[in-house]
Amino acid sequence: MKKYNLVNNIFGWLSFIIAAITYLLTIEPTASFWDCGEFITSAYKFEVGHPPGAPFFMLTGKFFTLFASDVTQVAKMVNTMSALLSALTILFLFWTITHLAKKLIYADTDKEMSLGQMIAIIGSGLVGALVYTFSDTFWFSAVEGEVYAFSSMFTALVFWLILKWENRADKPGSDKWLVLIAYTMGLSIGVHLLNLLCIPAIVLVYYFKKTQTPNFKGILLALLGSMGLIVVLMYGVIPGFTKVGGAVELFFVNTLGFSYNSGVFTYLIILLLSLAWGLYETLSSKGNLKRAKIAFILTMALSGITFIGSNVLLWIVLLGGLIFFCFKGQKVTFRLVNTSLLCLLVILIGYSSFAIIPIRSTANTPMDQNSPEDVFSLTDYLNREQYGDSPLVYGRTYASEVKRDASGKAIEASKKARYDRIVKKSPDEKDRYFIASEAPSYEYTNTMLFPRMYSDDPRHIQGYKNWGGITDAKVPPTFFENLQYLFKYQINFMYWRYFMWNFSGRQNDIQSLGEINNGNWMTGISFIDEHVLGLGPQDNLPPDIADNKGHNVFYMLPLILGLCGIFFQLTRGKKGEQQLWITFMLFFMTGLAIVLYLNQKPYEPRERDYAYAGSFYAFSIWVGLGVAALWTLLKRYVPETVAAAVVTVLALLVPVQMVSQTWDDHDRSNRYTMRDFGMNYLRSVEKDGILFTNGDNDTFPLWYAQEVEGFRTDVRVSNLSYLQTDWYVDQMRRQAYDSKPLPIEWDKSRYIGDKGMYAYVITKDQIESVLKQQLEKQGGASWMDKMQNDQNFNFGNYYDKNAFTDTVSLDNIMEILKTQDSYIPKNPFIEGGGKEFIIPGNLLYMPVDTAAVDWKALDAAPSPHMVINLGNKNVLYRQELMILEMLNNINKDGWKRPIYFATTVGSDMYLNLKDKNFMLEGLAYRITPGKINPTGVNTEVAYDNMVNKFKWGGIDNPKVYLDENNLRMCKTFRIMFNELIAALINEGKDDKALAALDYCLKVIPANTVPMGGESVSFADAYFAIDQPEKAEAVIKIILDRSEQSLNWFHRLKPDQMAGSTSDIRSNFDNLLRIAMVYQQHGDMAKYKALIEKLQGYAQLYFTNRVPALGNYALKNITDTSVRGYYVAEKGSENQKIEEELAQQSMQLMQQFSPALLKEYTSQSNN
Repeated sequence: MKKYNLVNNIFGWLSFIIAAITYLLTIEPTASFWDCGEFITSAYKFEVGHPPGAPFFMLTGKFFTLFASDVTQVAKMVNTMSALLSALTILFLFWTITHLAKKLIYADTDKEMSLGQMIAIIGSGLVGALVYTFSDTFWFSAVEGEVYAFSSMFTALVFWLILKWENRADKPGSDKWLVLIAYTMGLSIGVHLLNLLCIPAIVLVYYFKKTQTPNFKGILLALLGSMGLIVVLMYGVIPGFTKVGGAVELFFVNTLGFSYNSGVFTYLIILLLSLAWGLYETLSSKGNLKRAKIAFILTMALSGITFIGSNVLLWIVLLGGLIFFCFKGQKVTFRLVNTSLLCLLVILIGYSSFAIIPIRSTANTPMDQNSPEDVFSLTDYLNREQYGDSPLVYGRTYASEVKRDASGKAIEASKKARYDRIVKKSPDEKDRYFIASEAPSYEYTNTMLFPRMYSDDPRHIQGYKNWGGITDAKVPPTFFENLQYLFKYQINFMYWRYFMWNFSGRQNDIQSLGEINNGNWMTGISFIDEHVLGLGPQDNLPPDIADNKGHNVFYMLPLILGLCGIFFQLTRGKKGEQQLWITFMLFFMTGLAIVLYLNQKPYEPRERDYAYAGSFYAFSIWVGLGVAALWTLLKRYVPETVAAAVVTVLALLVPVQMVSQTWDDHDRSNRYTMRDFGMNYLRSVEKDGILFTNGDNDTFPLWYAQEVEGFRTDVRVSNLSYLQTDWYVDQMRRQAYDSKPLPIEWDKSRYIGDKGMYAYVITKDQIESVLKQQLEKQGGASWMDKMQNDQNFNFGNYYDKNAFTDTVSLDNIMEILKTQDSYIPKNPFIEGGGKEFIIPGNLLYMPVDTAAVDWKALDAAPSPHMVINLGNKNVLYRQELMILEMLNNINKDGWKRPIYFATTVGSDMYLNLKDKNFMLEGLAYRITPGKINPTGVNTEVAYDNMVNKFKWGGIDNPKVYLDENNLRMCKTFRIMFNELIAALINEGKDDKALAALDYCLKVIPANTVPMGGESVSFADAYFAIDQPEKAEAVIKIILDRSEQSLNWFHRLKPDQMAGSTSDIRSNFDNLLRIAMVYQQHGDMAKYKALIEKLQGYAQLYFTNRVPALGNYALKNITDTSVRGYYVAEKGSENQKIEEELAQQSMQLMQQFSPALLKEYTSQSNN
């Protein structure tokens, strides 16, 4: 056994070394996109990230950052931490597999382990560990500074620890292993809650070890108890700790008049004393079991375990049940109480890492998300209140509506109060909490059991139609449709697809929305992929599949090994069956159970496979055991040592095949895109500027650049998604490094909680329209006559006509909103009025001091005023009100402080400023008060930024892996270059336009960032500046790629082609745009040839029974020809060509789509 233990340890550490080298060679040298920049920032400077925080990750990450030689190496050190923790995961996986394999292979421990058995056991561990090492999902998380690598390590560790306990369970002091597991879980809460899902598997190990004759009933009871433990931790201890502490805090401050935090500290002291009392009673020779039970009950109550949920009756039942169990239960011994209290104590010790969150929040760090400074805001933070919730057991559907009473008022099911500290008018005012806001929960119609389709968002409803089979959005789903959506989308698409990526193969790395050509799982076996999986022809694949580095094929070999491992456990008697139960529960709880809990809506913003890494870890155990299964089979025919060696060597070819496929799409070395792209946003902003952003990937990279690398700390990045919250407005009003506070002069009392959340926009026309309808309804024709004939009739008799005007002063509006409690005029549409903020017009006027503005710097002509046209907006929310407040104050200051929108912010947030007041200066639009130039581009500034200052993160290097997310951003750069180049040509600056064109194609080349529709404009520009050869080169690249894609799509079955409409249209449009470029620049021969080819495509769509595509193609082709006909010189050869092409298109309409022809005929007659 000593020899085996030595070999087991050696090969375990060998697997660690292989994994560590792999991950360290492929880590990203800087931060990655999505949340990584935020997590690295929180680790480096102990700043507060998004809920529910990851304080233990912060602490550990901070330790690794101490080894950074300078700020540019900080992210690399955190990524190194993830790599090493992931390698530790592989180490524990190896030892887990060998532990389980040894139990099944080396059953007779009285005999010496044979060499064949040892090779089989070690081979099982090595193959299973290496398969997981090179798997898609785990490798992705292993090389970036995120929490999932750390969480996976904790999952592997606690599962390995319970197996260590299993070996020592009958020895004295074995309970220390359980206490260690509890402590590890407490620490893991400070990283991610996923680790708690190991509890059922851990409980089963405990049950099987402690039960002489385990049975099905006992297994079910053990699983039920394990689910109870998860509920106790997730809904008891974690939120209950702050819930009970909050109640004590509120009593001490509001009732007894003590200062802030006095109740929290008192609560902590009482809890610790209660724990100490209970442990003393169980350890002391003078201890008393009855007193120990009382201390135990008190401790459980104080920790929040008996206060799950918000129902008082449930609290009473839980507390009563605990008392009954303690005093009537036969098995409540000193040992049980002691172990339970010790486990709770160490969990709380691990959980105490969360203390860093309010401590650092109180310090007002620049990144201080949700500002959890007190116990109440910390409760919301830990409960992730900002993300809302989804119904799990019973609740609403997409067809549900809020129930209303007879008066039309919404019926509330419950209301949750949010407490905040009062805004003191003087330092002497006593501390006190007040209800800052109340979040109601409403009663709904059309509720159902186990609702899966609950969102009424139109986009989500379209997803319900695609995957759930519903036909009418107003009709609640049947239970069958509900289950269909569960199995087709939530399980098959959002779990099984990810599972098969790791153990069968992956089509490409493009996020899938259900298309045939993006993000599907595959095998690499053409017959299966084409005819069984329905992925279309597997020869002459389109470039998005064939040339994609994420195109990985494993031929289902890892899956087959895993199935062999399951079969092996099933056939190894009682021990094998018990192992199967344990492994399956780990597999289920970290996979399908998460699917059921998340209840995901269609069209997630990114792929979510990282959430199920624990499930793939469990299956890798079966993959390893598959080696033992094959050895057991083969040794019947050859000597067992030979069999073990042969099976191990052959099985090791599986991870070798995997790494040969997955290395290129997981190697992030030399990629600096996140850092450089984030800095490019900041480079687009002038000194001391304000930059509005909106999403993760146009915010977190900028925060990383500023907070970690100290780049452009004079710029204030303001995320509009956060600006709707009071805590973020607080932060924007504070100095941050070199960035002055944002010009927001509202007192906190005006925007705290529910105050200042929105303002209604009500115009005179709206009021008069409603009044007219009411008068018509009340008085009929007599009122109509009065309005038309009575010269003295005036709508102003019914509302304040002096207040509601077409144009209102923005300065006056802002002054009223931030100073008056009851705004006059009152809201005429709400009975009583006066309680809401009102903006009485949709044209907001600001006089501009033209002498104070540097118009040359703005590249704009002076204008004595600026008008913000709110258009059809009926309401402005807090973030929009704050934008208006800033614009008003910046205007008063002569526009000295630049203010920008990032180009990636949605146009719905622009306040209709883009057409008249936006000037492009790189990756940001600068708000300009004067008359902008016709192009909307400040060409001097934009050219300098984009050509001379921007960095490109290595995207010109073919060896650097660019995933879909990176490629999408690169195409955004191309679009901005298009705007700059078009503006330069418009201004007659052809030399600069040529330089910008050549530079763009150099730094964003087609061989690393494929060209699509966004690049056709480059060909157009090259023609415009008399560079036809370069134009043709660009066209050839786009044409070849699009035609190669269309040739594949055209070989699909009709239903597959119909499901690929979006991609076919995209490639078709590329060709049509190219044809229009030829048309515009007079190359009618190439134009005609391309249009005729597209007509052939249209005919193909009709003959393949995809009329929607045929109509789309013919309509766009015909529109192009008709426009060309009227633009061409009358009677010219060009006009004849256009007429001929239009006639050909109409003949196709007559043959395949008479309705479309009728539409064109009617238009011609009109």
